[in-house]
Amino acid sequence: MMKDLTRYRNIGIFAHVDAGKTTTTERILKLTGKIHKIGEVHEGAATTDFMEQEQERGITIQSAATTCFWKENQLNIIDTPGHVDFTIEVYRSLKVLDGGIGVFCGSGGVEPQSETNWRYANDSEVARIVYVNKLDRMGADFYRVVKQVEDVLAAKPLVMVLPIGTESDFVGVVDLLTRKAWVWDDSGDPLNYEIKDVPADMVDDVETYREQLIETAIEQDDDLMEKYLEGEEIDIESIKRCIRKGTIALDFFPTYCGSSFKNKGVQLVLDAVVDYLPNPTEVKPQPEVDLEGNETGTFAFVDPEKPLRALAFKIMDDRYGALTFTRLYSGKINKGETVLNTATGKTERIGRLVEMHADSREEVTSAQAGDIVAIVGMKNVQTGHTLCDPKEPATLEPMVFPDPVISIAVAPKKKGGAEKMGLALSKMVQEDPSFQVETDQESGETIIKGMGELHLDIKVDILRRTHGVEVDVGKPQVAYRESITKRLEDSYTHKKQSGGSGQYGKIDYVVEPGEVGSGFQFESKVTGGNVPREFWPAVQKGFQTSIVKGVLAGFPCVDVKVTLKDGAYHPVDSSAIAFEVAAKAAYRQTFPKAGPQLLEPIMKVDAFTPDAHVGDVIGDLNRRRGMIKSQDAAATGVRIKADVPLSEMFGYIGDLRTMTSGRGQFSMEFSHYAPCPANVAEEVIKETKEREAAAAK
Repeated sequence: MMKDLTRYRNIGIFAHVDAGKTTTTERILKLTGKIHKIGEVHEGAATTDFMEQEQERGITIQSAATTCFWKENQLNIIDTPGHVDFTIEVYRSLKVLDGGIGVFCGSGGVEPQSETNWRYANDSEVARIVYVNKLDRMGADFYRVVKQVEDVLAAKPLVMVLPIGTESDFVGVVDLLTRKAWVWDDSGDPLNYEIKDVPADMVDDVETYREQLIETAIEQDDDLMEKYLEGEEIDIESIKRCIRKGTIALDFFPTYCGSSFKNKGVQLVLDAVVDYLPNPTEVKPQPEVDLEGNETGTFAFVDPEKPLRALAFKIMDDRYGALTFTRLYSGKINKGETVLNTATGKTERIGRLVEMHADSREEVTSAQAGDIVAIVGMKNVQTGHTLCDPKEPATLEPMVFPDPVISIAVAPKKKGGAEKMGLALSKMVQEDPSFQVETDQESGETIIKGMGELHLDIKVDILRRTHGVEVDVGKPQVAYRESITKRLEDSYTHKKQSGGSGQYGKIDYVVEPGEVGSGFQFESKVTGGNVPREFWPAVQKGFQTSIVKGVLAGFPCVDVKVTLKDGAYHPVDSSAIAFEVAAKAAYRQTFPKAGPQLLEPIMKVDAFTPDAHVGDVIGDLNRRRGMIKSQDAAATGVRIKADVPLSEMFGYIGDLRTMTSGRGQFSMEFSHYAPCPANVAEEVIKETKEREAAAAK
């Protein structure tokens, strides 16, 4: 059967921690008839947060996809985490969304994390509506948050409703288009509302805002614009059509308000999702790439008749086995069919397909373009892999995941717990590509790596609770890098005679610092065949395998260029191996002389503090070797942006809270690598040597 895709909305709800995103999702599910008892997050009973950690910390870690229905439309809602260590999840869910609801706290306004998420959504060109929540809170001010959306996010809010009353007197909203007031009673039941005339003291404001709304909307249509200027009344359907057009074009963002907790205002947001956010056929089709990652110029069009193109965007383990959440961009998928995973080149059979309703699930026999479903029991599929029609393969643009910047050693507390820990970690890596695990060759330790302290904290927590593995945790280690500062020309000859054929390879080469971010570059300028072309890759490999361990403290060496200039070979004794060995020895000989230096990860820190504590916070960031980039007055305090070395940021949240009597908050993300000051570098090198010595014992 063909589904009517115009009645689909794939949407995400994203916001800063504590703006009330999960409560909003709860309310939407309640209103759309999927849940009968409303779960409160602060009672730890929210339906979409089904991991214990989420209920305890009150934060959503895994984005769960939930299907519900509103006025004959199917909404697939993806709940995204707001915390910065999980931006990878936000990024990943944005990739599969067609539209979003940005939730802001009526008193907290636009907070650092919501800014990051908003920027990500702009990058992904996702249409959004704005919902200002928690208007029942002390200090809530709808108009102030609207202004912040303009100033801080540089976005254009299109105000669609005005609040009736503020803080504890907040009772409802006026819908500007219909000039009707929706007023709820105090029962907390979202269905107990009346539609009344606009309160007398609000009539002037309503007319002013309605005029702004119409003037902005009809800029989308020249004919209507002319009629309006000639004084004709424009009908509501035409205005709505313009709002929809402008929203999808990201020209503006329809803006609503309410209190999810008190169940006021949520219906209008749902209507807006249906009226203004795009259906799957109205967003740009996904570009297809070939197996090397180059765009082929073809697109996955949302059409059930086209070949299958689907993206696995999230993997979760639950009591039913591994669930692979998948967004279908084109074609259809049936139970029992075989699909190709372009990342592994292997085919997989589709066992069961389920539609998730928070934590209940309904089996379906098929899914088609525009759908979001979970596939049960896929073996080798990871986040970001493309599933496609084996007869017509193509890859959707792969997701890019950042490199981890922090690592800690973990060891099982129980003897013999290593195998159980290993299995648990490998499952966790599949679920979260920004989380990595490796074994230190020398010490045999298991090292976990991630995007920040909280990220790893929660991973250790998941190990303990979900997988029942208690671990001892080492001190957090920063992912340092090494590089060189001088250009050097040098030469190395490898020769070995031992009866029969020997080994011989001579190379003349230059090592020099490369461009920042260039990694490792290799070039050969040998002419005249002194080093035959077939040995060049061996020289490159020798250097490339060596720079993984820098000469100062064994950290990977980056941004280096090696040029092979000349050399010599022996017709009998030379081999690829001989030249690879020569390059490895050349690395050990030359790099220590090329001004090696230690690089440390620098983080973009975005801290918020009440006015009274600005001096303390800046002073503290300076002590942490931070470079203050800017400070801007926000509505309720000051935002300070700074570049700070990661090594100085451990435990920062505790210190910041102490300095600001609990009101400060911050977010940080990796920015770049920069040279360490000498005293810091000495300390790091010393610690690393001591660790290695201890491990060697």
